[in-house]
Amino acid sequence: MAAFFSPFSPPQTCCHGLVLGGQWKVASSQRTVLPKRYGVGLHHIPNVGDNLRGSWSFREHHGIAIRPKVKRLTSSHMCISCLASSQIVSSMFTLGTVAVLPFYTLMVAAPKAKITKKCMGSEIPYVALGLLYAYLLYLSWTPDTIRLMFASKYWLPELPGIAKMFTSEMTLASAWIHLLAIDLFAARNVYHDGLENGIETRHSVSICLLFGPIGIMSHAITKALTRRAADK
Repeated sequence: MAAFFSPFSPPQTCCHGLVLGGQWKVASSQRTVLPKRYGVGLHHIPNVGDNLRGSWSFREHHGIAIRPKVKRLTSSHMCISCLASSQIVSSMFTLGTVAVLPFYTLMVAAPKAKITKKCMGSEIPYVALGLLYAYLLYLSWTPDTIRLMFASKYWLPELPGIAKMFTSEMTLASAWIHLLAIDLFAARNVYHDGLENGIETRHSVSICLLFGPIGIMSHAITKALTRRAADK
């Protein structure tokens, strides 16, 4: 509602409004409106915290009407943001997992094929996984990441800090891509060593897919047994 006063009445003060003193200013507990002699009346007064970037309309003999565009962070916006992050994590997780499967398939199904040797000699898979890992690491990085990684007074990792850091899905996804890249690199070394020394590597390469260190150990045992059999 518009507020009007006599020509000789001083500015009136009410709660929750604006102070008119050459400029409009948001006040935490008061507002001042112009007397009638100024020819304006206050049609709408925003609350504290409202966004005043609105449209101003001047009405003759009626005053100023303020239509604020209030921008507030609602729970729906937060849910949309969380949903988008969750979708990114899920997509990157699936993309990384699917990307390495063709290389393992070639090493197991056709280890001596020309296409297998060419693919396993390329560095492109590791560059792609590295970029994917760097992207997820960037998304998961927080100001507390370093503190959680090196929580002890000797700047050494501690299990509670690492466990707390991996409560985030984004961090888990980046760690998964990290493991896929390392395991594929281990499987490639096993594969190349098998070709050079004439050692069966299919079982060891298969183990490297999910258990890289065990796959390397399996290849070392297979290599020792193969040499011992050849010496007899």
